[in-house]
Amino acid sequence: MTEYNIKIENVVASTKLADDFDLIKIEAEFEGAEYNKQKFPGLVYRVNDPKAAFLVFTSGKVVCTGAKNVNDVHTVIENLAKKLNDIGIKTIEDPEITVQNIVASADLHAVLNLNAIAIGLGLENIEYEPEQFPGLVYRITEPKVVVLIFSSGKLVVTGGKSPKDCNEGVEVVRKQLDSMGLL
Repeated sequence: MTEYNIKIENVVASTKLADDFDLIKIEAEFEGAEYNKQKFPGLVYRVNDPKAAFLVFTSGKVVCTGAKNVNDVHTVIENLAKKLNDIGIKTIEDPEITVQNIVASADLHAVLNLNAIAIGLGLENIEYEPEQFPGLVYRITEPKVVVLIFSSGKLVVTGGKSPKDCNEGVEVVRKQLDSMGLL
């Protein structure tokens, strides 16, 4: 699989860290936190090590985005909980973290004929409108992911809940293109 340079670009996860949050207090205490209720109902907070961003809501829910792997998601959420506790905001111990979406990129190292691929894959699982978007959108049912296929041979896999889903999505595309003689 490594020959396709599969790389996780973004992990989006959610959790509940408390029953409610005082976003005005958090904004005042966390350097760089941004909260503007008129623009967006949540507080935006970015961290650098590991790099990620949080959307924090009054409901106590938190969305983490921008992490490059699932371990980093757990690390930054633990760090956020500790930081909230440090300013007197009690958080739920051992919160359940749910990965909502993983976006990965890959490279098949081949120039692809998207018209031939569109015909070969059949029209029920694909969208291909080159005037609208330069890639072919391929919806795979198992694993349940969407793969954007570009004529450069580059792929973007989205909708995966685990790195394994992304790897399997690339493998499904590779096998199908190979069996049609388009790789």
